[in-house]
Amino acid sequence: MIIRKIVGFILTAAIFAAAILIGRSLWVHYMDEPWTRDGRVRADVINVAPDVSGAVVTMPVADDQFVKKGDLLMEIDPSHYRIAVQQAQANVAARQAELRMRRADAARRADMDSQVVSKEQRENAAQTASTAEAQLQQAQAALDAAQLNLERTKVFAPVDGYVTNLNVYRGDYATAGTPKLALVDSHSFWVYGYFEETKLPHVRIGDKAEMRLMSGGVLKGHVQSISRGIYDRDNPQSRELLADVNPTFNWVRLAQRVPVRIHIDEVPAGMVLSAGTTCTVVIAPTV
Repeated sequence: MIIRKIVGFILTAAIFAAAILIGRSLWVHYMDEPWTRDGRVRADVINVAPDVSGAVVTMPVADDQFVKKGDLLMEIDPSHYRIAVQQAQANVAARQAELRMRRADAARRADMDSQVVSKEQRENAAQTASTAEAQLQQAQAALDAAQLNLERTKVFAPVDGYVTNLNVYRGDYATAGTPKLALVDSHSFWVYGYFEETKLPHVRIGDKAEMRLMSGGVLKGHVQSISRGIYDRDNPQSRELLADVNPTFNWVRLAQRVPVRIHIDEVPAGMVLSAGTTCTVVIAPTV
């Protein structure tokens, strides 16, 4: 009977000690170890806008299509811009002819005797030739601008990437400077892990990181940087540029989450990365 009580006491104590150890390990894991379920896959998204306005006459790409840098994305109707180039070329030719005439007139007056042509007339002729030269330079600049506009009727991919959220079609009117499609840079994917401020002391730049996507895939990477500032909603600036802090009476303070940028080192073959998807980020602190 006594032996049974002793064995029962030992088993109870062992179970109690195991529960304490497990509870402590879980507490350390959830509260101290640098990991977070709040991870997001990010990428550079380029808003592609034409540099000139006009109707879209060529649209060789489709939604979600992969394109290489330099591939044609769209073409604006070049008709008006070709005419502008022709007009500018004609203006340049006219200014060249006028410059030759003014220079010849200035040279002829310079060779005449001072009793035939006054000094003032010589100076006026030289000044007229200089003005004609400046007008030629203006005409040449206008021609360069017209040729540049004609070249810009074709919009090319600035990077390798994926066309996304395509909402422009042949026949649509494109306005200069207004984005018509988005391009996700295929070489720019990274992960943002939003870590509680209590876990930041365990995170160092260069630490190895593992990103577990909700789809089941696993990415390898390392800590690239830690954000140095987040928005404080309780501290907006007043009209006098002074801090207007709202009083708080909460008994429990919630830890703020700070973005930690993770560089992706390895992507498994065949894995499809999409910006905006979620993942769990686990940091392996450097010893």
